Amino acid sequence: MEQPQQSDKEPIDAEQSAAKAAILAECDKLQAAGITFVAVHFDGYGDDGTTEDVKCYAGDAYAWSEHEPIDYDASRLQEHFETLVPFGYENDCGGFGDVVLDVRARKLTVERNDRFEDYTTSTYEV
Repeated sequence: MEQPQQSDKEPIDAEQSAAKAAILAECDKLQAAGITFVAVHFDGYGDDGTTEDVKCYAGDAYAWSEHEPIDYDASRLQEHFETLVPFGYENDCGGFGDVVLDVRARKLTVERNDRFEDYTTSTYEV
């Protein structure tokens, strides 16, 4: 069953607000280079997680691992993107997702997917 998409904005702190401003300030340069999306993927579980390097894309849509990144050095944005990675995504069963900049729309989104364990119990007499 697919979960409904949430469109609520999460409150951000001063450090995240500064990171967002720094990323958005790069939109003109990125657009001039033909970049349409900039993203960082994160994944972790068991209290250990990894954030990949920032990658740039020139497609009409962004979907992690579906498109090849283009060769553009956006490493100066790494720290800013990492600031926006959700806290605690790696705890317990973990989670994964992306922080994505839509360059044309000048919009940053965070998609977080949390993993969880589930079980069922059956009781019967034999």
